[in-house]
This record gives sequence, C-alpha cells and structure tokens, in this order.
Amino acid sequence: MAGPDVLSQAEIDELLSALSTGVVTAEEIKTEERQRKIKTYDFKRPDKFSKDQIRTIYMLHENFARLINTYLSAHLRTLIHIDVASVDQLTYEEFIRSMPNPSVISIFQMRPLKGNAILEMNPNIVLAIIDRLFGGLGSPPAKPRSLTDIEEAIIRRVINKCMESMQEAWKQVVTIEPRMEALETNPQFTQIVPPNDMVVLITLQAKIGQAEGLMNICIPYLVLEPIMSKLTTSFWVASAAAKQASPETVNALQRKLERTLIPVIVELGQATVTVHELLDLGVGDVLQLETKAESDLSIIIGNREKFKCKPGLVGLKNAIQITQVISQGDDNDE
Repeated sequence: MAGPDVLSQAEIDELLSALSTGVVTAEEIKTEERQRKIKTYDFKRPDKFSKDQIRTIYMLHENFARLINTYLSAHLRTLIHIDVASVDQLTYEEFIRSMPNPSVISIFQMRPLKGNAILEMNPNIVLAIIDRLFGGLGSPPAKPRSLTDIEEAIIRRVINKCMESMQEAWKQVVTIEPRMEALETNPQFTQIVPPNDMVVLITLQAKIGQAEGLMNICIPYLVLEPIMSKLTTSFWVASAAAKQASPETVNALQRKLERTLIPVIVELGQATVTVHELLDLGVGDVLQLETKAESDLSIIIGNREKFKCKPGLVGLKNAIQITQVISQGDDNDE
C-alpha cells in the first residue's frame, strides 16, 4: 500500500503564502477535502488479512507475550518487559531485508499446519539472556556477534519454551504443535517462501535486564490459509466461552484441584508465657497447654479450623480420628 504524500517545507510555505494573499481560500480547500478521495492500491502487494484477522492475531500474541514474560521472569530472575508493538502484513522479501546480520533466527513448524514460520530475536536480547543465565547482570554486548556452540545449545532451550507458550496462546483458535526445525544467524539462509509471498509480521518489544530489542514472528499467509475463517474475533470469543463451559474443561480443573497439596495441621493446644519465662526455658521443662487430655484436638486446613479429632496410634505411627466437622462461613465454600 503506497503511503500518503508528504509536503516539503517549500510546499508548505507556498500554501501558506497562497492563503494569506487570497489566491486560495480555506473554503476551496474544504471543498476539495469533501470530494471523494482515491485510495491507491498496489496490485503487487494485495492485502491477504482483513482488519479483524489482524486484530485477532494481535490479541493471540498479547497472550503469548504475557506467557513468555512470566516464563523469562521466573527463569532469569530479573526485570522482564515484553509487549506486542505491532502486527503488519508485508512481503517476505521486505521482512528478510529488515533483519540484522547476524541475528538469531529460529525456523519452526506449526503442525498440523503446513509450511514453516520464523521467530527472530535481536542479538542484544539473546546475548542478554545468555549473560543472565551464566550469572551476569544481563548486560547487552558492545556489538552484535554470532553465538558459540554452547550459547546456541542454551538458547535452543529457551526457544523451545517459547514454542510451548505459543502453543498455549494459539489453543483458543486452533491446536498447534510448534517445533523448532533449525537455528540460523544469516537472514539470507532462511528462504521459507518465495520473496513476493505475503506474510504477517508480529513485532514484540522486549526489555530484558539492561538490554532492549525486538522479537519478530513471521508467519506466511500460506501457513494460515487453512484456518483463516477461524482468525476472527467472534470465533475466538465463542471458542473461549465454549471451552470454559465444556465438561472436559471442568473435569480437567477438578483433576488439577484434587492433586493440589495443602497443609494439614493438628493443633495439640496453646499456652501463654511471658518473655521472661520464655528466656528461662531449658531442656526438660514442661509447658502446660490449655487443652485437657480428654478434649478433642483441632485440625487446621490452610489457616482455617475444619475438623475436631482424637489422637491415637495406627501400628507404630501417630494418627488422628475425625470426630466432628466444623462449618464456617458460606456452606458453598466448604
């Protein structure tokens, strides 16, 4: 799409002069603006993605940015900030020419979709991640350089985790299995589609430690063509709502809750002592609890008293027997 014409400073001065001398009136300019404008269309670069599809891709990768932000923050233990900067459609040749050399270019598949896509990371970001993993402060290098074999092995693990985040982000629309096929440093060696083919380019602005740079995801139109009908906001929202209400989702959440570990504490009793008595405590001293020997003990789940019980033995191990269930607050929360 051709860009709008930009007036030079000389043309602006001439226009202002014409207005001031009365050669051109403001009404004539307004009348011209109200006339039907012609939109230039470049047939060499036909639009493949609608605005709604671009918006859906933007929202998908906002979720992707949040996921890798969480992963890298926990993994690197430093300040991480990743946001989607833009989503554009352009030719593959324009994308290749925009990449620096050297760069870190991961070619990956999005099975079951056919074809390859690219995840390109600025060398400053990659080397900052490696520096942080090796115990540094995450400082960017003085100038970009190629990765060593050890550094390449390290960054492959990070990229594989990014692939898992991409799978999680895209599952609202389609179930994919991203898998890295190759890692390159020269953009000229990454010819995944013909130069004039249209691609969608998702640009993420990343700040990791003291380094800043861009991460680019390039997905050819041919890869997304089978699922273009699903790349709409209405389909995405309907799919998310259906998934949240499906029995499979409810059962999956229930299984995860059943495997969740929670602390269970049996409280033998309580005692109140002064600071002086606490300082005088020694080996062999006895503290008298407020609980009587025949009284039931309290079972604390998390930070709430839930049951009463009696202590005892099972074989050679201490045990308790529940004697009462305590209901507190809303019964639906119990």
